[in-house]
Amino acid sequence: MTAGSAQVGEVSGAARRPNLIAPLPAHRLDEAALFAYLGRHLDGFCEPISLSQFQGGQSNPTYLIRTTSSAYVLRKKPPGDLLPSAHQIDREYRVQSALAGSDVPVATMLHACEDRSVIGAEFYVMAYVEGRILVDVLMPDLTPAARRQVQTQMFETLGALHSVDFTSLGLSDYGRPANYIQRQISRWRRQSEMLATDPIPYMTQLMDWLATHAPSGDETSLVHGDFRLGNLMMHPTEPRILAVLDWELSTLGHPLADVAYSCTVFHTPQGYGPHYSGYAGVDLDALGLMSEAQCLEIYCRRAGRDAIANWTFYLGFSMLRSAGIAHGVYARALAGNAADTSAKDLHRMAKATAELGWALVSRAPQ
Repeated sequence: MTAGSAQVGEVSGAARRPNLIAPLPAHRLDEAALFAYLGRHLDGFCEPISLSQFQGGQSNPTYLIRTTSSAYVLRKKPPGDLLPSAHQIDREYRVQSALAGSDVPVATMLHACEDRSVIGAEFYVMAYVEGRILVDVLMPDLTPAARRQVQTQMFETLGALHSVDFTSLGLSDYGRPANYIQRQISRWRRQSEMLATDPIPYMTQLMDWLATHAPSGDETSLVHGDFRLGNLMMHPTEPRILAVLDWELSTLGHPLADVAYSCTVFHTPQGYGPHYSGYAGVDLDALGLMSEAQCLEIYCRRAGRDAIANWTFYLGFSMLRSAGIAHGVYARALAGNAADTSAKDLHRMAKATAELGWALVSRAPQ
C-alpha cells in the first residue's frame, strides 16, 4: 500500500474510517469466480455478504470481503502496463509470512494465488485487522502521552525490523545484499526517464548530488521501504501497533535509508497532503511530540546502534524516494490504472518533495 494503507477498522476523528466504495471500473473482479476459488482454498470461507474496494491506497488495489462469519482483505496487482519489478504481490505475502511470530507485528497471511485466470491478476488474502490508522501526523484526537507512545512504538518497531535475522527467516535471497543506495538511485533515475511525464528538475539535481556523495561502507538488513504512521494499524483504543502494513517496497537494503524515510515527516510542512504532511514549523513540545533526535535515540537503542553518521545524505536519499514514488503514482493516474482517484494530486507533492530534498542536501557541508 505504497502511498496509503487500506486495511482499516471503525475509528473516529483524525483516524481513518473504512473508506469503502464499489470497485472502480478498472478494478472490478469476477466475484463469482473469486468466491468459488476462496471457498476451495480458505478453511471456513462461507457465503460472502459483500465485496468492496478500499479507497485511499495508491498502489495495489485492495478489497474487503465480508462473509457471514469473517472478514478478509484481498490485494492484487493493478491492471495496465507496470514498471519492471513493481507490484510484486508474492513478495508482500512472503515477507509477512516470514515475520509472523517475530517482534514485528504483521497481519496473518491466509492464501496466495498466482493463477491469473481467477480474477485476471495475482492476488493474496490476509486476515482483516480491526483497528485504526492515524492519517494525521499531528494525531489531534490523542493525548500528548499517547502521541509520544505512538512515536516510541514506531521507532522501536523499526529497530526490531532492522534487528531481524533475515537469513534465519529464509529471506537471504529477498534482495541483493550490497550497494542498496547506489542501486536505488539508479532505479529512480531509470523510472524518471521511463515515465517522461512532466520532468522534475530538482529530482535530477538531487539524484546527481546523491550519486557523488554516498558514504563509504555498507550495511544490510530487512527494510520496509515505506515505514510511516499511515502504514501502521493501531489498536482501536490504545497507542499500540497491531500490524505493519504495505510491504510492497520491502527488500534487503540499508537500514538508515528506512530510518530516514520515517523521519522525513520532521522536515516536511503541513499542507503537503495526507501522505507527506509533516512537522516542520510545528511546536512539537506543545503537542507532546518527540523531536527527530529523540526518535532516533529510541531507534538506536532498539537496533543496537551507537550513533548515525551522514544523516543529511540519508534524508536527501529518502526525499528522492518519496518524490519518485509520488511521480510514479501520478504517471499511473494518467494511464488510468492508479488505485485511488486522487492520485493526480501527487504530482504537486513529487515536485515539492524533490525541491525540499535538494534544499536539504545543498545546504550540507561539502
